[in-house]
Amino acid sequence: MRKAYKYRLYPTKEQEEKIQFTLERCRLLYNRMLEERRFAYETEKATLNYYDQANTLNERKKYIPSLKQVHSQVLQDVIKRLDKAFQAFFRRVKAGETPGYPRFKSAGRYDSFTYPQSGYSVCGTKLTLSKIGEVKLKLHRQPQGEIKTCTVLVKNGKYYASLSCEVESNTAPESKGTVGIDLGVKYLAITSNGEFYEHPKFLRESERKLHRKQRSVSRKKKGSSRRGEAIRELARLHEHIANQRRDYAHKVSRKLVNGYGLIAFEKLNVQGMVKNHHLAKSIVDASWNQLIQYTTYKAEEAGRRVVLVDPKNTSQLCSNCGEIVHKKQSERVHSCNHCGYVQDRDINAAQNILKRALA
Repeated sequence: MRKAYKYRLYPTKEQEEKIQFTLERCRLLYNRMLEERRFAYETEKATLNYYDQANTLNERKKYIPSLKQVHSQVLQDVIKRLDKAFQAFFRRVKAGETPGYPRFKSAGRYDSFTYPQSGYSVCGTKLTLSKIGEVKLKLHRQPQGEIKTCTVLVKNGKYYASLSCEVESNTAPESKGTVGIDLGVKYLAITSNGEFYEHPKFLRESERKLHRKQRSVSRKKKGSSRRGEAIRELARLHEHIANQRRDYAHKVSRKLVNGYGLIAFEKLNVQGMVKNHHLAKSIVDASWNQLIQYTTYKAEEAGRRVVLVDPKNTSQLCSNCGEIVHKKQSERVHSCNHCGYVQDRDINAAQNILKRALA
């Protein structure tokens, strides 16, 4: 299985310029290839594929010498990235979804490039990148397995390397424990055995700072250097909030996977739920899909199971007798008139989720 390791890079000024140069060459190549695909279809109804365009790289280098300063496989990956965008576009068209035709990348909107097979190596605290040099790397943990790809990412003025490695599954000690998880906005997660995981509400706590920085951006003149700096400060705060959410989701998911052999969640339509403007901000702040995603991949690594079940009536159904007990959103206690079962509303829902998973 594949596992990614992300590290912070500390390039010199010269290396930063080379990374930015590579990103710009990749962006321009991406846009050129996209234009060629569009033009070929509009004029000849022809559909170009990855191989049609990749075979033109050697010829292009004769007329665009700057492409020679970028590793050949990095250029090939740009075309592969565009090809994947078109494959996803065609899949959405076929499925009747909103297609979303691939877009041209404006300046500053192409933030990563990938060495898919070679052109990179890790030696101690240095990451050697072809055409760029030996870049200082903060190796906070050793990558495991065989490194397959290396992606260089630039985000909010910081540089990162993501190493995708082929690793063997580490099966954790067997656990016969099972648990159902009800996701909420008051508490992030409530388990079927009565454990509550707090919802830290990182976005809510930083709202005042966000509003202040957003006002600072709006006051600055468009195109000015001060506006650019204000935008970067706002982006750094958003990144900080996202990092807080990510860290908390990692901790909760690790605890769940270590404790249970089967973990059940509801299969939630989060995009539909955020249309409720009263709860949208709280739902986004909770980041339920992130918790499910992290729990799922950790469970796969440990040889455990995550099951997603139909969420219909999990809050209204009595987990003891199976009868429907209608409750308003404000009612936080489940009290069944048929069997007399009384329980916290969320725990009752988590028990129903677990029962569906086991069934």
